[in-house]
Amino acid sequence: MNDLSGRLPSRPSARPRGGGDAGVGDGDPSGPSDEGSAGRDGDWAARLLVSCRFPAPEAGPVALAVSGGPDSLALMVLAARAGLTGVVLHVDHGLRPGSAAEAALVAEAAATFGFAFRAERVRVAPGPDLEARARRARYSVLPAGVLTGHTMDDQAETVLLNLLRGAGVDGLAAMRNAPAPTPLVARGAAHQADRDGVIPTVRRPLLGIRKHHTMEVCRRAGLAPFEDPTNADGRYRRNRVRADLIPLMNAIAERDVVPLLARQASVMGATADLLDVLAAGIDPTDVEGLRSAPAVLAQRSLRAWLRSGAGHHPPSAAEVARVMDVVHGRFVACELSGGRRVARRRGRLSLSTPQPPSPGGSGEPSVTPGDRQEEGTG
Repeated sequence: MNDLSGRLPSRPSARPRGGGDAGVGDGDPSGPSDEGSAGRDGDWAARLLVSCRFPAPEAGPVALAVSGGPDSLALMVLAARAGLTGVVLHVDHGLRPGSAAEAALVAEAAATFGFAFRAERVRVAPGPDLEARARRARYSVLPAGVLTGHTMDDQAETVLLNLLRGAGVDGLAAMRNAPAPTPLVARGAAHQADRDGVIPTVRRPLLGIRKHHTMEVCRRAGLAPFEDPTNADGRYRRNRVRADLIPLMNAIAERDVVPLLARQASVMGATADLLDVLAAGIDPTDVEGLRSAPAVLAQRSLRAWLRSGAGHHPPSAAEVARVMDVVHGRFVACELSGGRRVARRRGRLSLSTPQPPSPGGSGEPSVTPGDRQEEGTG
């Protein structure tokens, strides 16, 4: 059953258009997507797999996150064509009517392509930042190393979103296929962070292919993906980047900018990995070592130290700057988010976590007279 000729019963959702909604851009592995060219050029899916980064079948079973949209369904189809076995995981957020039916149809698709199936359910309350909270809830029930269906188009959108929020090298590296095997892994620096928190070990084998490829895979497999109505909601910034900003950039550049942005992310990722290797030789608690190191490496070492440990998100640039003020003797201590505190004593930095508030206290961080020191040597 693991081939593209597998067919499912008709779905209640509309079928996607087949392949003609996007031209062949830089790095397009498939060539023209009409049926005639597919017959002449051989196995269309096999040609796509060349641009995917699936693990080897001998590495063992995999877990695939499948929502029922075109990207995740194509992930499942291509994983089957790559010879992988494992389990399809579907997360129901309970945010729209009919979500239970979606889980049943994904289960049927999983069985058709030879995968086990497991449904997970999470509760996400309505309110602000819904998309980000839903993403956090989803990853909280997915296993480490799960495969997701993020594509090159998603990567380009993420680069632009991170640029709009002022991200540095790591943000412009956008989504990584897996944590980089650098010496800073043990200190927490290789965690892949996005706007919504730390997601350490997600594997994204489809970053080398486009959304119109995933739609074509589904069409040829006889699958009718679910259309998530939130993908057209202009209240979400990612949707506006997809619908407005990228087409405008294409018009200005007079070319498809998605492969360019994806290539930029790859370059930034390699740069981030190199900086991690160089920063690994710096002790983030040694004041003299931090002072003598290049500022970018000292800050990177501190950032890895500050975000190590369960539940600690990457510190902001302002927080790292405050700690650097402590390093250079302008302060003897500073407060960080979450009530944490960095202090300098006898040439060493220490990081303390908040204590429960005393009875009757406000629970707010206190500032002692010794916290500020204009001229200090550490």
